[in-house]
Amino acid sequence: ALAAAGLLCTVLVAYVCWGQLPPVPWTTDAPPVPVGVLLWWEPFTGRDRATRPPPDCWLRFNISGCRLLTDRTTYGEAQAVLFHHRDLVKGPLDWPPPWGVRVRSAEELELRVLDEETAEALAASGPRPPGQRWVWMNFESPSHSPGLRSLAGNLFNWTLSYRADSDVFVPYGYLYPRTHPSDQPQGLVPPLARKRGLVAWVVSNWDERQARVRYYHQLRQHVSVDVFGKGGTRRPVPDIGLLHTVARYKFYLAFENSQHQDYITEKLWRNALLAGTVPVVLGPNRANYERFVPRGAFIHVDDFPNASSLAAYLLFLDRNPAVYRRYFSWRRSYAVHVTSFWDEPWCRACQAVQRAGDRPQSIRNLARWFER
Repeated sequence: ALAAAGLLCTVLVAYVCWGQLPPVPWTTDAPPVPVGVLLWWEPFTGRDRATRPPPDCWLRFNISGCRLLTDRTTYGEAQAVLFHHRDLVKGPLDWPPPWGVRVRSAEELELRVLDEETAEALAASGPRPPGQRWVWMNFESPSHSPGLRSLAGNLFNWTLSYRADSDVFVPYGYLYPRTHPSDQPQGLVPPLARKRGLVAWVVSNWDERQARVRYYHQLRQHVSVDVFGKGGTRRPVPDIGLLHTVARYKFYLAFENSQHQDYITEKLWRNALLAGTVPVVLGPNRANYERFVPRGAFIHVDDFPNASSLAAYLLFLDRNPAVYRRYFSWRRSYAVHVTSFWDEPWCRACQAVQRAGDRPQSIRNLARWFER
């Protein structure tokens, strides 16, 4: 009884101190159930077979029990099938059973699924294997995800995306606690003597209609910004590579191409935090960023009434290195993980199937969920 009371007190103290109960560990002593995950199209290619071998989930991500499949003849053996959105909607498609080659587009699929007589006929022709999950996979924002509203309801069982409320959540990156000596940085703050420039921005898709380009035009009137990329007046990225180039600057414009919930890409994780510079972010609101990054690790454009005020603050930090260094305090406790595409989402899908059990589920309105 005393031991039980002591355990209860420990749990209550944890709840008072941290506002939540201690997390239930994911791992168990039981070996994971072997799971087959079939990638129906290679992302952004539309190919029905991957051009390179699947990753070893155990060696890459410490996930065991995965059979990553690219041969469509194994469709009946797969516990899950991944469908990449851009390949799903971009043209004539070859679908798995029961639709097969008769269906040529997402729009036609929607009509077939919603047509009662056709649905019954298709179901009789060969349904999905029992318990198989169809997983909708997408890492683009709603603004760059055409065809969402043409997809049929109840077609997919799971979502896999950067959204934290996805069934399989795979962010573009994350911070993890430093627990191993190899995780420790050589210095808390990257050497300031190597930072010869003030503000850098690497942009691949230039569109004058985007908020990030409009904000850049305002900002450059008050502070110098070196822009790298292809075309126009942008400089090519030097041969030393993107990260080494950005590391020479004090600030990096981690501007997203569109502003949506949880849409925080490699522009923050790799181009800024991993490179060792201070990110200036334009994307979702500050509260959304703070779900994933300490508030003192970045500068948000929304913190300032206009671009002129932001520029003045950047120049202030440039003149006050002690204040600038505070933006690297997070490095004492955390290291940066950058997601490996497309190997990591594939392996994470396998891991999710292992943990999920047999609970049935389908997504009634994918567009309504993703576009909100």
